[in-house]
This record gives sequence, C-alpha cells and structure tokens, in this order.
Amino acid sequence: MGRVAGKVAFITGAARGQGRSHAIRLAEEGADIIGVDICAQLDTVPYPMSRPEDLKETVRLVEKTGRRMLGFQADTRDLGALQAAVEQGVAEFGRLDTVVANACTLNGTAAAWELTEEQFEEQVGVGLGGTWRTVKATVPHLIDQGQGGSVILISSTSGLAAELHVAHYVAAKTGVTGLMRALSAELAPHMIRVNSIHPTNVHTPMIENQHLVDLFAGGRPGFTFGNEEIRRGFQNMNALPVPWLDPVDISNAVLYLASDETRYVTGTTHVVDAGALAPFKHPHDYS
Repeated sequence: MGRVAGKVAFITGAARGQGRSHAIRLAEEGADIIGVDICAQLDTVPYPMSRPEDLKETVRLVEKTGRRMLGFQADTRDLGALQAAVEQGVAEFGRLDTVVANACTLNGTAAAWELTEEQFEEQVGVGLGGTWRTVKATVPHLIDQGQGGSVILISSTSGLAAELHVAHYVAAKTGVTGLMRALSAELAPHMIRVNSIHPTNVHTPMIENQHLVDLFAGGRPGFTFGNEEIRRGFQNMNALPVPWLDPVDISNAVLYLASDETRYVTGTTHVVDAGALAPFKHPHDYS
C-alpha cells in the first residue's frame, strides 16, 4: 500500500515542472490525479510556457504508474474553468482528498517601481488570485465530504523573505503564505489541514531560460544556463553547495503533507530551501 493509496489529488500547473512531478510522485504512492494547466502563453511571461501536449505527457506518465489521471486545460484566473474541472474529476473518481495549488509564473524582473502595471497584476492574479480560486473551487467538496483533507499551497522562499527585482513575485508568494495561515484556522474545525511549501530555486523552465541567465550574467552576452558562472550564481543563493533543487525534492514534501503522517500538521510553512533562508555568509563575503 502506498502512502496516499486510494486518495484523489487536484493539482494546478500539472503540465510540466513541479506540477508534473507532484502528480507522478503522488501517483507512485497510490493517488489518482485531477490536473489542470493553462497550456498557453501569457503575454508578460518571458519564457515559453506549457502546451497541451505537455499535459498529455503528464497524463501518460501518471498512467504509467498504474494510477489514473484526468487532465484539463484551465487558467487559474478562471474560476468557472477550475470548478468545472473539479466537478468532472470528483464525478469520475468519487472523492477529493488533496489539493495542491502549484501554478505560478515569473513574468519578468525589475525594480518594483519599474515593473509595468500589467506585469504586477498578472503576476499577482496568477500566483495569489489563482491560488485563492483553486481553494474556492475545491474546499467546498472537502467540507461536504466530511472526511477532512489536505490543502497544500506552493509558496516560495520569496514568501518568507525579501528578494531583489521580483517584488511582484514576492508580493504574490507572501500573500500565499498569509492565505495559508488564514485558511488553516478557518478549516481546522473541518479537520482540513492547510500548509505551505517554500522552495528555493527549482530546476524547471521558470529558471532554465535565457531571461534569468541574462540577469545572472549582468547583461554580458554569450552565457547559457549550463555556464559554470551562472551555476555559481544560483548556488550562491543557498547555504548547501547546490545551485537548485530538483522538482522531486518539492514533491516529496507534497507527499508528506498529503499523507496521514501529517494528520495533525496544519498552519505550517514547510521550507525546502537548501539553507537559502539560513543566516549564513559565503566565503567571498569575508574577503
């Protein structure tokens, strides 16, 4: 028996990256998956976003584990689309146990006052508003079932500390942290647990793209994601000597919070950050 055998999980941003990894990891441990993803490009996002074929591939990989998955193309800014996906998924699988609000983007970098209004509104609309809509579309089902459940909000180290040139992302992820705390109190009487996960950089298309490479390179041409100097730039953000996490590192935390091992864990900020938030100094800081 797997750690989440017989459970059903709803995951946003499931077409690739962390969302795909969460779907596969939960399926490996016995869960069926309802997954949604926008599978389209947003105008303010400077790197290629997911496509419908990416979501189909996630479905294939989940089914390869022996579990089932329903995949829906839906924008987390569209409450009706989320509700329709949840309704169809619950009708098919008969229940809902776990919600993973994972979908987010990083739509550019600039000083807070230099961000465009469109950048700020779209970032917060997807990262925070989309998380709230995910909760609104799913939590009524958990309450009606009367069997508790686990709601997992994917925040970031940016949701716990300041980071430069991503104020819109910091605002969204800090909002997710606050939303988690409020929900954990409101849903506790229903035995519904709510926790957030706070990763450092994770090796997904959100960081493996030329826009962030150019930022870390300081505008110097000719750098790629595989360049050692870029790798060191990412590594300098963490205390452990690693540049980034793999998606499965976050998925293992998702699995833990989705399982009955954490049946009395709620209202927590679960940090998986390679020591990024630790009060450390790199050797070059002493020179």
